[in-house]
Amino acid sequence: MSPTTTDSVRLALPKGRMQDAVQTLLADAGLAVRPGARSYRPELPLAGFETKLLKPQAVVHMLHAGTRDLGFAGADWVAELGAELVELVDTGLDRVRLVAAAPMGFVRDGALPRRPLVVASEYERLAKSWISRKGIDATFVRSWGATEVLPPEDADVVVDNTASGATLVANGLAIVDELLASSTRLYASPRALDDSAKRERIETFALLVRSVLEARERVMVEVNVTAERLESVCAALPCMREPTISRLHGEAGYAVRAAVRRSELPRVVPEIKRRGGTDVVVSALAQIVP
Repeated sequence: MSPTTTDSVRLALPKGRMQDAVQTLLADAGLAVRPGARSYRPELPLAGFETKLLKPQAVVHMLHAGTRDLGFAGADWVAELGAELVELVDTGLDRVRLVAAAPMGFVRDGALPRRPLVVASEYERLAKSWISRKGIDATFVRSWGATEVLPPEDADVVVDNTASGATLVANGLAIVDELLASSTRLYASPRALDDSAKRERIETFALLVRSVLEARERVMVEVNVTAERLESVCAALPCMREPTISRLHGEAGYAVRAAVRRSELPRVVPEIKRRGGTDVVVSALAQIVP
């Protein structure tokens, strides 16, 4: 099928387990997805975009074919399908690992048995590549979901994605190797980026997505401090550039504000207090555009 002729950026949004997290991300960026007249064609409050809901694997196929310009998909399926795409943003959502797993006790002394094996997976390309790299004597079997239930009767080893590993353990499997780490990412078709008008809109979209992801990593810390302790407190704040400082009413000191990484709070807040800061307030951020 040849790409449709349109000046709009053709955005693909994933259906299924990625859908809610991606649409929440877009809503936080001010791009709340609205149902359209047809359920698979929602509307986006951003001029110059035409949106369609697709299965994650189809998103990758369509981006590779050039019938979609921009879309969210898992890095595992981009690798599996060998798609030539441009990664714009790693959202960090829906983190999974693609692993090889076998029944507990199947691996001895760190090695698989030296006999012909059956390896089952939905990821044919990646599984066959792993078999070749490991030099395993194995027959590949294509699975169609619920891969973890195949051993031991129908497969010796499975190659599957896992978030926590709990499903594997529940089915009596242990991880024997890790093939790759994956997450939901924003990809563009190289052809779309060659179009200057589309490229500008795509870059704007990616900027809005990044602004939310950056805000999720940081909080705004506000603290009051006397003039004598001002420099000491500022030195304890790991901000993006420099803290914002304003005078308090009646020359009572200063108010200091800085966007601090959330992970730094357990260290920063006690240190601010130790250096003489008072009235510390920590608040959430919606978007950050550096």
